[in-house]
Order: sequence, then structure tokens, then C-alpha cells
Amino acid sequence: MSRAFVNEDQAAAQADQPVERRVSDQPNYVTASGLRQLQQRVSELNALRSALQAEGERGDKQRLADTERDLRYFSARVQSAQVVPAATSRNKVQIGSQVRFVDEQGQEHVVQLVGEDEADAGRGMINWGSPLGRALLGAGPGDEVLWRRPAGDQLIEVVEIGGGA
Repeated sequence: MSRAFVNEDQAAAQADQPVERRVSDQPNYVTASGLRQLQQRVSELNALRSALQAEGERGDKQRLADTERDLRYFSARVQSAQVVPAATSRNKVQIGSQVRFVDEQGQEHVVQLVGEDEADAGRGMINWGSPLGRALLGAGPGDEVLWRRPAGDQLIEVVEIGGGA
């Protein structure tokens, strides 16, 4: 048998073993909304897994393996979730707080600090454990904090703190 065929067979076997999703070392603090999102994702993945298993031998084995990997990850995230109380303080940034701040260029930004799995920078949902989240956590209106960014440190000023959405 040619070595090329052996290598192809090995590659096909490895494709069925997806790389596990990495779970971060930071505590899994989530907002109540974040926990609901995680639970919804587990429910969707369970339904998808059932549908893929129902296809039997003609089903997409790689998609099933990927779905099972994601199900393991999100199930573990639900189990480790620590729901934080709703952010109500307007004097101190907490997980769940909506924060308006100004950067060194005078540009205003509005972000909400959330759990790792619900973070979506494009929507202004920032992981509390990210460099920006850590800089803001615990700050109050009028405080200047140092945002340690890969592109260079920047002083930002907290303008206003609101409760979570």
C-alpha cells in the first residue's frame, strides 16, 4: 500500500477528533442574561446532536463530532456559571454595568461588562476579564483608569455608570 493512502486515512481519522474548546482560567461570572444564553445554546446543540444522530450512517460524522465537542464545552460553562447580582450601582463599575467613558482622543464609548461567553465587542459587550473590563471594574464616575492595550496603554475617564440592560 502506498504511503500516500496511509497518510490520507490517518488524516481522515484525525478529522473526526475535533480540537477541544479551551476553557479559560478566569471565574465564569455571568449575568442572568448570559446564563440564559448559555442554556439556550446547550438546548440548541442537544437538538442538533439528536437530528444528526437520527441520520445514522449517512449523517455528517464531522459535524456530529463538532457538535458534541461544543455541547461538552457549553454544558461545562453552564455548570461552572456563577451568576452575579444585577448591576445597580451608579458609583462603581460592576459586572453587568453599562459604562460611558472618554478616551485620550476625546471620543466617547459605551460598553457593558459581561461574562466571557456573552462578550461581543461589536455590540459593546465586553468581557469583564479583558484588559478594558479589568481597567473599568471598580472605577467610579470621574475616575481615570489605565487601559493596558496591546497597541499601547491609554488613560480613559469614566463618565457615567448605568445598570445592565
